Amino acid sequence: MFRPLPVYIGARYTSARRRGLFVSFISFTSMIGLALGVLVMIVVLSVMNGFDHEMRTRVLGMVPHATVESPVPINQWQKLGQRLTEHPQVEAVAPFIQMQGLLTHRGQVTKILINAVEPELEPQVSIIDRFFREGSLAELAPGEFGIVIGDRAAARLGVGVGDKITFVAPEVTVTPAGVFPRMKRFTVQGIFHVGAGEIDGYVAMANITDMARLQRWKTDQVQGLRLRFDDLFQAPAIAAVLARELGEDFYSRDWTRTHGNLYQAIRMEKAMIGLLLLLIVAVAAFNIISTLVMVVTDKRGDIAILRTLGATPRQIMATFMVQGTIIGVVGTLVGALLGIFAARNVSDWIAALERLIGHRFLNADVYFIDYLPSRLMAADVIQVCVAALVLSFLATLYPAWRAARTQPAEALRYE
Repeated sequence: MFRPLPVYIGARYTSARRRGLFVSFISFTSMIGLALGVLVMIVVLSVMNGFDHEMRTRVLGMVPHATVESPVPINQWQKLGQRLTEHPQVEAVAPFIQMQGLLTHRGQVTKILINAVEPELEPQVSIIDRFFREGSLAELAPGEFGIVIGDRAAARLGVGVGDKITFVAPEVTVTPAGVFPRMKRFTVQGIFHVGAGEIDGYVAMANITDMARLQRWKTDQVQGLRLRFDDLFQAPAIAAVLARELGEDFYSRDWTRTHGNLYQAIRMEKAMIGLLLLLIVAVAAFNIISTLVMVVTDKRGDIAILRTLGATPRQIMATFMVQGTIIGVVGTLVGALLGIFAARNVSDWIAALERLIGHRFLNADVYFIDYLPSRLMAADVIQVCVAALVLSFLATLYPAWRAARTQPAEALRYE
């Protein structure tokens, strides 16, 4: 079988042979270092992809892509919604009323933002119906003053489905007997868990007709319309255009005002962390330089003999480039395989570790989700592997060039 001389000799130098055992050990450690760098980079990028994906699908799936609102209650919102859906980028429209306040139950109090919705239309603009642990949006019948809350809010109040809770509005009612806060009793009709702390702990939903009555509006009046777009990132521009077309009495809001900074921070962190981890891979790759320099020093006699037998400087250089490339390819391949396996299982491993030690690494009070997501992307794996291979190849050039300059007479003088 035909094997070029540089490939044959370079492959032999990579493995242990008698007095070259130490050099081969250094080659092995270089492989391990490169493999660990590739592994860590793939896992961390997968985790950042997971955060990015969960942010777009869960958190931004719960909040409206955009809203069209008015300072005064909107009448005949159906006609307005039909007009908005004529835009090709608008997929769905649903009415809403928002009201902030407090929920109380047996001395326990928590702040809350109630989104009053139309139960039949809300699933078209939100993914809330996928995350119910008990009950559903369909339970929010008009006139019954039902409410659905997140599991964190339910745990904080100590309530379950069927319990009565009191909503205290940030307004007061003046009566002959004095000034009293506006309060209303609601019945818990459902509990959901999205996995985002700010939603599970501080967002609730009620029927839009009931909330209109609580606001002392007509039952067909709403605060605004929630819009769902075909392209999430086109929401700010399109919503502004739609609001202007509706007239001066309307204005728009979009998701970038509430969660845009968080989303941009995740994208920036992925880029910066990727750059820092690439430096780790670069350090591991350039360990190949020290490995090959030691090999060249150890093999000076062999190089001289090969030169006297007719090997050209180009063949000598290719020999050590082959050795360094083998180290890079093996290290990158091992790191990529381990990284893919780890990235696909890191979420389960972290969850198991949390159950074992009884501690949550991602607290929903601090982070926007309470678990470690991971999303492996083939493009990231390819980019990491290509970068590692390129750096490994570049690391072989100087030692190989130094080996090619070895003079046979000088090398054999003291042999």
